[in-house]
Amino acid sequence: MTQTPVHDLGAASPKRRTAAALRFLTEIAAWAALGTAAAQVNLALGIAAVVVAIAIPTVFATPGDKPSAIIPVPGPVTVLILAATMAAGVVCAWIAWPAWAAIALSALTAASLAAELPRWWWLLAQ
Repeated sequence: MTQTPVHDLGAASPKRRTAAALRFLTEIAAWAALGTAAAQVNLALGIAAVVVAIAIPTVFATPGDKPSAIIPVPGPVTVLILAATMAAGVVCAWIAWPAWAAIALSALTAASLAAELPRWWWLLAQ
């Protein structure tokens, strides 16, 4: 039996759009926090960290989760990449940002995680 890809499970529905929007905002903020924290050590390190953090989920993807995958990986690998991005963002925000901004990113990350759980369960089954 073939499973229906996540993007076909109501990708246009408000619930899926909300989850995708939260994930997008969380990833952008996580990359900013990572770059800010790494740049405190060295500006080149900050830039490199952001480039690598963006490149990893761009290159590695689970077939059926995105329209195309450059390097196909099992669903649990995609979940690991997403979880690492979220965790790194929160940790780096607490290191490099004022408390109010770190709290905001922590709350955004929690909301994103809650909205993304159906997708994560699907990915873990792949």
